[in-house]
Amino acid sequence: MYEITPEQPQDHAAIEKLLDKSFGEDRFKKTAYALRQNSNSIPELCLVAREAGNLLASIQYWHLKIAGEVPALLLGPIAVQPERQGEGIGVGLIRDTLQLAKSLGHKIVILVGDPAYYGRFGFSSAFEKGLELPGPVEAHRFLVCELEDGALDNVKGLVTGHKALSDLALN
Repeated sequence: MYEITPEQPQDHAAIEKLLDKSFGEDRFKKTAYALRQNSNSIPELCLVAREAGNLLASIQYWHLKIAGEVPALLLGPIAVQPERQGEGIGVGLIRDTLQLAKSLGHKIVILVGDPAYYGRFGFSSAFEKGLELPGPVEAHRFLVCELEDGALDNVKGLVTGHKALSDLALN
């Protein structure tokens, strides 16, 4: 049985290996990675799954702003060891962290991913809601989820990375 724990600095190398295996080394060229470069992660929402000391999965969240003023989160990357996919580890991480994000007061979560997979968590087209990204993305893969009903009412514009001052003090 695996356990879910907060990501630790010593997990970094294993997480990077998992992300290389899952997404390839060219992942840094993607728009979602550009957003992360101008942001900082949210330690309370960056979790790993381990079994017998081995890293099975990782999920991370990052600060964003919509139209320069509305706070949002970027979910991702999330990755599960290929041989352990299909066991519900990723689903559990997503469900638990979305609930945790909501309990922490976050209202909007954005990601780039498969709409068929993420739709079960409440994600839908971000473009249809009037959101934009600062780089190329397949339109159907740009997704958003309201953690609070109405959080996207009258919210439109460019999504950018954000370095939250409260987190910078911790780094």
